[in-house]
Amino acid sequence: MASSSSTRSFDVASLVEDVNLRRVLQYTLVLLFLGFFLVPLETGIMTAIKTNESVARSLPFAPPASEGFTLGNLQFAFERLADSFVNSLIMAIPATVGSVLLGSMAAYGLTLVDWRAQLGVLMLFLAGIFVPYQAVLVPLARFWNNIFPLARMLQPFVASIPFLEAYHANLAPLVITHIAYGIPICTILFRSYYQSLPSSLVEAAKIDGSSITKIYRRIVLPLSKPMFGVVFIYQFTQIYNEFLFAFTLVVGADAPAAPVTLILPAIGASTSGIDFGIRMSAAFLAAIPTLILYVAFAEQFAKGLRTESG
Repeated sequence: MASSSSTRSFDVASLVEDVNLRRVLQYTLVLLFLGFFLVPLETGIMTAIKTNESVARSLPFAPPASEGFTLGNLQFAFERLADSFVNSLIMAIPATVGSVLLGSMAAYGLTLVDWRAQLGVLMLFLAGIFVPYQAVLVPLARFWNNIFPLARMLQPFVASIPFLEAYHANLAPLVITHIAYGIPICTILFRSYYQSLPSSLVEAAKIDGSSITKIYRRIVLPLSKPMFGVVFIYQFTQIYNEFLFAFTLVVGADAPAAPVTLILPAIGASTSGIDFGIRMSAAFLAAIPTLILYVAFAEQFAKGLRTESG
């Protein structure tokens, strides 16, 4: 009997060791996180394909009954958001590319190039991150409307570009504002990455007689691809979802140049209440460009995060 009990205890201990409790705990945490993020997503999808009456009668996460199912919410939301999608992309793409590229150049100059007053300039970039949007809204609006009316100046030129209308010129001040506001944070993100680059590469290029511009273009820029993925996704998401600057400079949701963030709050609202199906459909459609970006640059994003954390 004693021998049988000892064998059973040994088998249980071996089984526990084989199962690897640490791995079980990891998978359990992963499943909990998946549920935490996916349940709201599933609830949103169910709400988007229900009629307003079905939303009121059923649980939020429950699928709709046959009489409560509709795709009309998505169709209505798409028709309402179609023009604002174009406006948002016209604004967000050049603003993201400009701020990321200039931020990379500034970080290179502040990290891998030696010159006087470098620390003072870096402090200015750091201070730029902490300037709140609300503090600059009024002077910004007066500058673009009264002192330097760039939108009015560009309207004839923009109207001559195929697929663009004259009112798209109203997005030009918004693009420049986002570039200026995005450069400090992009610079800091790139700077932490450039500090991890081996200085021997830059020193060897200097000994070979390469100029500062050539070192950036031939060495630093190719090595920065993973970090470009991270910063580009971060910056595009920030600019695409931004509201305050767009509301101040484009002036209202009724403006033809209004981006998605100005149109979205009014969709589904009426004097009889809020149509949650339409509103949730609009929210999902508005998130599609950022989702596509995350999927398209997922590999670069993961590489950049690994490099940054390493």
